[in-house]
Amino acid sequence: PLERVPIDTALETGVSVLDGLITLGRGQRLGIFAGSGVGKSTLLGSIARSSQADVNVIALVGERGREVQEFIEKCLGPEGMARSVLVVATSDASPLLRYKAAFTATAIAEWFRDQGKEVLFMADSVTRLAGAVREIGLAAGEPPTVKGYPPSFFSTMPRLVERLGRTQRGSITGILTVLVDADDMNEPVADTMRGLLDGHCVLSRRIAARGQFPAVDVLNSTSRVMDAVVSDEHMASARMMRELMAVHEEARDLVSVGAYRKGTDPEIDRAIAAQPAMLALLKQGNRERRSMTDTIAALHAVTKIGAERKP
Repeated sequence: PLERVPIDTALETGVSVLDGLITLGRGQRLGIFAGSGVGKSTLLGSIARSSQADVNVIALVGERGREVQEFIEKCLGPEGMARSVLVVATSDASPLLRYKAAFTATAIAEWFRDQGKEVLFMADSVTRLAGAVREIGLAAGEPPTVKGYPPSFFSTMPRLVERLGRTQRGSITGILTVLVDADDMNEPVADTMRGLLDGHCVLSRRIAARGQFPAVDVLNSTSRVMDAVVSDEHMASARMMRELMAVHEEARDLVSVGAYRKGTDPEIDRAIAAQPAMLALLKQGNRERRSMTDTIAALHAVTKIGAERKP
């Protein structure tokens, strides 16, 4: 622990909603929490292609065999694969092989970090790793606890997460996906990982159903190191946009059915006026890359609209 260096530098991912509102620091550990089919793998591919990391180390644990080739060809593409190392153990692999895949990928990331590289480590998904740990633990005779997870599960997850981070030689920024069963954010894996990580990004099925991708639920997502890696102006703009989003979300039903009359509430008027600019920042194509400079400019534009209408 004493070799760890404080996180004070932002990592540009090329994804505007992350760079603007859930900014990552070099050496941070972030969890992407989502149900199935909401866009976790697509978001990982976008980050792997567009981020400023020197090397990507990607562990695909317990995924369907068909999805591996799709992830390589469609999500990563040639530009992503050019600086990526993949460690794969599909769902038909033995629990021990799935377990080893995650820690092998971590060892590879540590080697690159010790060479002075800025490494981006991705694991998809921690939930499949947890399933492998459960199978191994129960087969070894461990007593089951919550939802059948053995005590070794609660010691394995910290050992994985704590190997990521920043040292004086380099950094490993971790992005780990958590498949949330039945969209329950309080199930054991999600609850345990949320307490271990330095932030969480929640993908919403409701937002995805509206055709908004990446389907990030900004109001339920946070980066615990953001205030240490961005300017005061950036932080103030991000807070104001979150405020506008919260007001608009509360008034969404009234506005959609036409029950809200303009001028009734100045706060709602501000949120409605800023909504097009907010959506432009939140929405992004899979192959589109946005620089941090453009993202911050778009964020300031949103808050300027809100401030102009503030009484």
